[in-house]
Amino acid sequence: MEVSAALKLPIHKHPLYPSTRFLYARCEGCRVRGHIYGGYCCNNSGCYNNANPGGWFHKECGESPSEINHPSHPEHPLTFNAKTGYKRCHLCGRLIRSGYCCGICHFVIDMACAQKLPPPPAIEHPMFHEHSLVRTKEAPLMDPCEICKSHIEEGYPYECLTCKDVFHLDCVNHSREVNHSSHSSHVLEFFTSESLPENAEKTCVLCGEESEHVLYHCSKCNFSICIYCKKNPPPLTVQHTKTHRHKLSLLSRRVSFTCNVCGMQGDRSPYSCIQCSFLVHRDCIDLPRVININRHVHRISLTDHIGRGNLKCGVCHQSVDQYCGGYTCSTCPDFVVHSSCPTKHRVWDGVELEGIPEEEVIPPFEVVGDNLIKHFSHENHILRLESDVTTRDEKTRCEACVSPVGSDPIYSCEQCDFILHETCANLPRKKRLPFRNIQFKLYAPDMDSYEAFECYACKTMFSGFRYVAYRISIDVRCGKFSELESYDFHDHPAVYYNDKKASRRCRACHLRGEMSQHMLSCDDCDFALDFRCFNLPRVVKHKEDEPPLTLCYGEDPNGKYWCDICEGETNPKDWFYTCSHSGVTLHVQCVLGDFSFLMPRRMIKYRRYCKFEVVPNNHCSRPLCDCCQSRCIGPFFLKISNPEIIYICSEGCLKEKIIIPFIEVRSTIDKKKERSDLRLIKEKRENLSKVV
Repeated sequence: MEVSAALKLPIHKHPLYPSTRFLYARCEGCRVRGHIYGGYCCNNSGCYNNANPGGWFHKECGESPSEINHPSHPEHPLTFNAKTGYKRCHLCGRLIRSGYCCGICHFVIDMACAQKLPPPPAIEHPMFHEHSLVRTKEAPLMDPCEICKSHIEEGYPYECLTCKDVFHLDCVNHSREVNHSSHSSHVLEFFTSESLPENAEKTCVLCGEESEHVLYHCSKCNFSICIYCKKNPPPLTVQHTKTHRHKLSLLSRRVSFTCNVCGMQGDRSPYSCIQCSFLVHRDCIDLPRVININRHVHRISLTDHIGRGNLKCGVCHQSVDQYCGGYTCSTCPDFVVHSSCPTKHRVWDGVELEGIPEEEVIPPFEVVGDNLIKHFSHENHILRLESDVTTRDEKTRCEACVSPVGSDPIYSCEQCDFILHETCANLPRKKRLPFRNIQFKLYAPDMDSYEAFECYACKTMFSGFRYVAYRISIDVRCGKFSELESYDFHDHPAVYYNDKKASRRCRACHLRGEMSQHMLSCDDCDFALDFRCFNLPRVVKHKEDEPPLTLCYGEDPNGKYWCDICEGETNPKDWFYTCSHSGVTLHVQCVLGDFSFLMPRRMIKYRRYCKFEVVPNNHCSRPLCDCCQSRCIGPFFLKISNPEIIYICSEGCLKEKIIIPFIEVRSTIDKKKERSDLRLIKEKRENLSKVV
């Protein structure tokens, strides 16, 4: 993609760039999902997300004029409107957000219908049915189409008034036989998947999509293509000098090969250069040259030859072929990535950085003297570096990670109680984290208005510094995680693993992803750990007059263990806290509770409508929780004035006592307001009709 070739088109708010990449995405113009080639793409990270690569357009959609004359509405010209307000297309019946509109008649059609003739109101002799078909103007009833057997979820279908069968608008226009550019030697015939023999090819030879309904098939060659590739065939030749210096030709057949660009195996339809013996996946043509990914701190650049070395990909952690291309880092020579992994695993933010200068790094603080800094989170006062561990108070906590400062070097403010660990003071202002393919910014809470949030990764209530991107907040403890580092709890390096189906069980708490789908895993063995357990402090001071507790990473069962706090049985396979002097064992939850990472003795807001004080549970008598009616056993409890004073012992009790009732009340108020608004509208209409 050439960054200099930007075009500003009325269909999109950002500049668009011509691209020769093959991409499976939904066109932002016509909203049709499928393979896009030779279209336009957006180079803004706001149009690219984990769920679907956004900002891509077919060539025809990207070059659509701002005004057209369409035969479906010959009375007036139609003007393109980027925001139609979720209206239905007058031709196909789909709900659309953008399309061509008539300012006089309020006639609207989507971009796909604007590029073709209007469908006839009736078909007397349809290709796949014995009776005539009539277009309906009713919303679909989720009935299956008689041709493709998939449900008609949107749009105005054709209907047989005799049989009551319904058909997709596009399915009616399929032909029985086609001459296709990818298989010019024979005619392709229309088949349903059920009518094909068992050994016939039911997967598209071009795109690899397995069709559950209909295909175009050549019985002589056992060659099949899907409906979308029939309508939008890939080009027979591609010219892209940055991928290969010669023209590439499509080899449309099932063939096993190794892609020269990404080094990964392929099984169908590569593009090839015969004179160079060069084979490439069509998805590997016109890959971005310089990018940022959320698995590395530096930019990485595409090269056609990795070179020697026993290297593994920094995304999928599989071996990288030294004779093929990939992404490398100029700063870290051992970091490499398969060419296809940034787009395949959605770790790239969608921005091509070739020709764009690197962003200036903003330091988190300004040095103003010897051991003196002015930190961005505390600009009004100067912080001094301290390394003396003899005068530390066990209750003193870092404002960033909300952990006791211990014996680590700290920056402290002489005018107030603000303290930062030296490591926390050096946290970068911007950082890429594995949880999303976007850049996060470090946010420090306002000292006059403390606010708690739930970390997106570990699901822990936290009131310190956070990394923020869009509506996602990551606490700085999870933000410090770095892949492929060795940690004390495991012999092998840990990598990030997004366990959406909760199939792995955490080694520390043995829960199967109930707390969070974000896990750490090991490539060498069956080890998994959720981020809540990853962040457990290794040493905890539970009582002032007792020695500290040490985190034990589980052990083989040898008798029964009992927790000295709740007096319940402790599973020795789970992680637990123990004292080397007394040998006691304690549940992790009993030692830390749910509020250990909220700054003690402060009034903190939570979810904008809840305000509480975090109180240490160090009195002779423990308070009674107003929700579960049990004595608070954790190291901290919440004190809420609502207006009467109530006590909360856990996050579950907080949700049940405060959050859920508030949501229910707000929902009731919203429903009453909605009914009131509808009643007022009805009254106004009745009064208006009386006047008329």
